[in-house]
Amino acid sequence: MAYILVLYYSRHGATADMARHIARGVGEVAGMEARLRTVPPVSTVCEATADAIPPSGAPYAELDDLRHCAGLALGSPTRFGNMAAPLKYFLEGTSPLWLAGALAGKPAGVFTSTSSLHGGQETTLTSMMLPLLHHGMLVLGLPYAETDLLHTTAGGTPYGPSHLAGTASDLALTDAERRLCQALGRRIARTAAALIAGDNGGRA
Repeated sequence: MAYILVLYYSRHGATADMARHIARGVGEVAGMEARLRTVPPVSTVCEATADAIPPSGAPYAELDDLRHCAGLALGSPTRFGNMAAPLKYFLEGTSPLWLAGALAGKPAGVFTSTSSLHGGQETTLTSMMLPLLHHGMLVLGLPYAETDLLHTTAGGTPYGPSHLAGTASDLALTDAERRLCQALGRRIARTAAALIAGDNGGRA
């Protein structure tokens, strides 16, 4: 079965929770499944080697998870309006995929969580879009047909789902934030399914 890779970094759990809801949305699309993967933290002092298997949560991503995916959802908390270093470090190691054009033409979307409502959600989302564009991916946002975008008082942007975690990073996702995460999962999965069907002459 074709899969959508839901790849994220999460420190306090909010981005991981978003990833699980995106995976739920993917699972609603016939013929598609979600593959949840994360990345290890990086050392600020010297290069460190993480255990091959994290103590909890999703397994660590490998390049083959990206190479063989039908689509990608990429998530990170914000770090001064940018994606977190562990995710950026992983993406900077994807040059072999870029050279091979392995991700070109595949759909992708992005998601983020911040401590404050105006803490750089939209710039973090666009920072994650840049390497996806360099890979030739088809970057998808959320249309205002998702009416939660018009009414949410927490997270939610047309660039991708977002979450307001609070200064203590302890706020649960709102119903609107969950629905928007699921909507992104469905949108990426449906786009991937349509592209696969087109490549197979409509016989998928």
